[in-house]
Amino acid sequence: MKTISVAAAAGCALLAYIAFAQSPATGPNKVVKTAKVGGEGGLDYIYADADGRKLYIPRSGQQNARITAFNLDTLAPLGEIPNINAHGVAVDTKSGHGFASSNPVAMFDTKTLALIKTIPVEGNPDGILADPFNQRIYILSHRAPNATVINAADGSIAGTIDLGGAPEQAATDGKGHIYIDIEDKNNIAVVDAKTMTVTGHYDLEGKGNGPGGLALDAKNHILFAACHEPAVMVILNSDTGKIITTLPIEGGTDGAGFNPNTLEAFSSQGNGTLTVIKELSPTNFEVEQTVQTMVGARTMTVDSKANHVLTMSFEYGPTPAPSAAPPAAPPAGAQGGTGRGFGGGRGRGPARGPQLPDSFTIVEVGTK
Repeated sequence: MKTISVAAAAGCALLAYIAFAQSPATGPNKVVKTAKVGGEGGLDYIYADADGRKLYIPRSGQQNARITAFNLDTLAPLGEIPNINAHGVAVDTKSGHGFASSNPVAMFDTKTLALIKTIPVEGNPDGILADPFNQRIYILSHRAPNATVINAADGSIAGTIDLGGAPEQAATDGKGHIYIDIEDKNNIAVVDAKTMTVTGHYDLEGKGNGPGGLALDAKNHILFAACHEPAVMVILNSDTGKIITTLPIEGGTDGAGFNPNTLEAFSSQGNGTLTVIKELSPTNFEVEQTVQTMVGARTMTVDSKANHVLTMSFEYGPTPAPSAAPPAAPPAGAQGGTGRGFGGGRGRGPARGPQLPDSFTIVEVGTK
């Protein structure tokens, strides 16, 4: 994200790249639950609404576009919002409004899952963040405008922000400061939530390139930037941008998170691993554990009430033999391809065979 896998289970011949057990690395975390929920469509982000106890997963594709909601405690399906071709979801707890990073942006009622309205925006919506500081939603785009800011209460557009590059993931301290990793510039943009202006950029100074995930310990003012090349977590002071240290992670990162209850930062990787970094103090960190999840499980979300991490992927058949012919283009909405898109990009992980039908699976990691 191997002791139990589709390839090894009871003589099964699927040879899928999937694993549901704790890696040999010792540590408190393990896969505590899986749910094979199936269904067609590509994937990108996964989002846990810890207060509302719902898990949202957008599924993409011309025929399969929708947002599916699951019970965050049982992983049982709760319903769908159809015909929404989105990358991610975020929820404003105060208003009870959810938003999808689609174009147009979809605004919905989190209790009923009814669509409230759609909001036309420019750019190409990808990442998304809900900021409780002033009840605004940040829609991130690799194309200008890099961030469209929406008022969560009524869905009106508050403004747009030029971040100076292609954003991937954002984090908020809930006190007026937004941090956004800029993948193509190898820095972290600092945004004033009151004025919607960029107040600075924290350069990663060559310690890590292509930050694909970003997490924040708001209490201790620590940023965790999960980078592609080399595969490291760059750890910075969020007030000054000073780099504290770097730690190794696994290949194909495309998401990061932080649990303030356990003082653990996480990086999910397309090679099927979840790296857990323990904050021993605001200046002392260690790689606590590497947990095996599923190959392709490259994005993640933290359920801060259950102290669990959730990720997702498909099961895959055997890797095809090398061929001189170029690979066929994936079907619309399928995982793969170039660019970040719906499941492509640097977080894809190792080569793999075809997706197995109805194998889409949610993986939950925790201590119990």
